[in-house]
Amino acid sequence: MQPFDLIKDQDLARIRVVMTDIDDTLTRDGRLPARSLECIEQLSAAGILVIPVTGRPAGWCDLIARMWDVAAVVGENGALYFSYDRANRKMRSWYRKDEGARREDRQALTELAEKVLREVPGTKLASDQAYRVSDVAIDFNEDVPSLPAVEVARIKSIFESAGATAKISSIHVNAWFGEFDKLSTARQCLRDLFSIDLETEADAVLFVGDSPNDEPMFSYFRNSVGVANVRDFKLELPPQWITSGRSADGFSEVAPRLLEARSARPG
Repeated sequence: MQPFDLIKDQDLARIRVVMTDIDDTLTRDGRLPARSLECIEQLSAAGILVIPVTGRPAGWCDLIARMWDVAAVVGENGALYFSYDRANRKMRSWYRKDEGARREDRQALTELAEKVLREVPGTKLASDQAYRVSDVAIDFNEDVPSLPAVEVARIKSIFESAGATAKISSIHVNAWFGEFDKLSTARQCLRDLFSIDLETEADAVLFVGDSPNDEPMFSYFRNSVGVANVRDFKLELPPQWITSGRSADGFSEVAPRLLEARSARPG
């Protein structure tokens, strides 16, 4: 990981899409600072598509798509995307699986979650579980005292032993059935809504994140940025760049630098 200060202006000037994680990337200590929303609004005003790519639930994504100045939002680690058409007051939604398949998955995931809660003391269902449609989230660091890394790994192992996909964020272990992830649905979203093909236009995208569930994005994009707290994790696939600030302070380094490079480009 190289300091974000060293990224070239000419690379930043080509960015047309900013994708970003939410928890501990846009937020700080569980809160969303006004500065993060201001940065999003400034990027959008400059013609840059801003798309949060998060593990947070469908219910939150509906709100974010409606009320934040974003072009779309990918949620539940790639289970869905939402985009709100403000002119026509219509929500466009897309899901990896149909309602029947999601219902079947939910029953099996609920049983696995109950096993985790029995076998790993100190865990609980995430407070946002009621608003999820495709996955289950186990809280190890949001509304409970932080668990040791070995216990977090144990949660992940229980899900994976049953054939589920499991990813660790800064606050939850999310689990679902299927091979999708943040990257696969980010790709789908860009193609469907904006006719952007990542096979040929990946350099027009910059991604900002902080934790292991962001690794597919970190590994794919040359313009991948970790906020400084990404160092809290031992990542197999780290980002190319790292900010000096943690969490929202790191995101607040990225947006102004991008806007400066864009305004300085010829023409």
